[in-house]
Amino acid sequence: MTEQTTETALSSDPTEVRRQKLALLREQVGDVYPAHFHRTMTNAEFAEKYASLELDETSEDIITVAGRVYSSRNSGMFMDIHDASGKIQIFSHKDTTPEEARALLPMIDLGDIIGVKGQVRRTKRGELTINAHEITMLTKTLLPMPEKYHGLADIELRYRKRHLDILTNEESKLRFQQRSKIVSGIRRFLEGEGFLEVETPMLQTVYGGATAEPFKTHHNTLKMDMFLRIAPELFLKRTLVSGLADKVFEVNRNFRNEGVSTRHNPEFTMMECYWAYADYEDMMGLVERMFETLAIGIHGTTDLTFGDKQLSFKGPFKRVPMPDAVKEATGIDFLAMKTDEEARTAAKAGGFEVEKDWTWGECLAFIFEEKVEGTLIQPSHVTHFPKDISPFAKEVPGEPRLVERFETYCNAWEVGNAFSELNDPEEQRRRMEEQLEQAHSRGEKDKQLDDEFLDAIDQGMPPAGGLGIGVDRLIMLLTNAPSIRDVILFPARRNRND
Repeated sequence: MTEQTTETALSSDPTEVRRQKLALLREQVGDVYPAHFHRTMTNAEFAEKYASLELDETSEDIITVAGRVYSSRNSGMFMDIHDASGKIQIFSHKDTTPEEARALLPMIDLGDIIGVKGQVRRTKRGELTINAHEITMLTKTLLPMPEKYHGLADIELRYRKRHLDILTNEESKLRFQQRSKIVSGIRRFLEGEGFLEVETPMLQTVYGGATAEPFKTHHNTLKMDMFLRIAPELFLKRTLVSGLADKVFEVNRNFRNEGVSTRHNPEFTMMECYWAYADYEDMMGLVERMFETLAIGIHGTTDLTFGDKQLSFKGPFKRVPMPDAVKEATGIDFLAMKTDEEARTAAKAGGFEVEKDWTWGECLAFIFEEKVEGTLIQPSHVTHFPKDISPFAKEVPGEPRLVERFETYCNAWEVGNAFSELNDPEEQRRRMEEQLEQAHSRGEKDKQLDDEFLDAIDQGMPPAGGLGIGVDRLIMLLTNAPSIRDVILFPARRNRND
């Protein structure tokens, strides 16, 4: 079928044109969606292998490639096809391309996926090219591509139709390729440090390990309500009790039925690890080594750019106790206070609105969030948290109001949280019962005491350091992404009608 007769036969509606071309192709070539196509190399391998080909030189090699058509010029004489690794220029001309292959050109639209067999050459302008000998239709697309160089202008549409975002936005494509490298890099790093990867349940009968609202579901066969996990902590600690390994970790999906923001998604990825016979100081060193390793793996250096900021992931990071940071920022010395009332009075005198029943530690943490957190741009460890807000960490020797806990901050975000883990079974039970009472007083009627965990702790858990890293936030920093939805392939969204 000639180009002229094809165009005459087709509708003026772009989508209908594609459907008509599909029907014509079925008549002309038969199977338009073949089950397999054997290419001899990827586009990146092609570029690497023939990098030394001289200008206007033609190789004797015949290769087979495949990809999606991103551009077409001179009625299909020149086409650029892309696979996941890069692009190749395809040249179809009567001097090199048989009539049977050229007859397909009018039927090929942008977005179609084709296979090409042909001879390798470099043009006079320096473009590596394949002179097409055979063209095979592998997938006829029924919808037009968004304009390549402008991509999707509607940000919400980018998240809803991520496939189009990646098809038209090289930055998005690179970011998700980097995400995969970062997640696998975390695994390799921890395995290199001697950690064993384990898997714990996402469906739990008793949720715990963090304070958050869970998602609730129902198991029909077992006839019982269950919860999507908010944290893997209590199961991971049980593996320490078991003696399976002294170092365990899990790269896990957590689910929290709470707010959505540029840094929060209901479904998110965390890495949690536990290290027997270690403490929170050991975990600080682990974080610094991990962050250095990941930055170098992605950027080749520990220095990186986030927005208008220059960040350094080179350890050691700044370390500052929370009471010292608050004193430096506000002049309020919480360690000099003896009672909750003194803390509330000092906070009010400093211009902070605090609740009448807040404890010493709650006042300290609130002022830290208000005055210090936003200043922590370079990676920093904030240590010595109040025990009031850290019920599962060991006390700082000589200061029972503080615990051996740190949070790692960067760009004013919390990206990591670690403890010297509580392993006194009687103290653990007392604190969990107290936490349960508080939850019930807040109306969290589904909250239960995890007796199976407490039974395991009664068996004896070794002293340990525990660490959680917000993987999505870390990826945001490493890939210069302003929103968590930019690093989650398919983020939570409202229904289209809403």
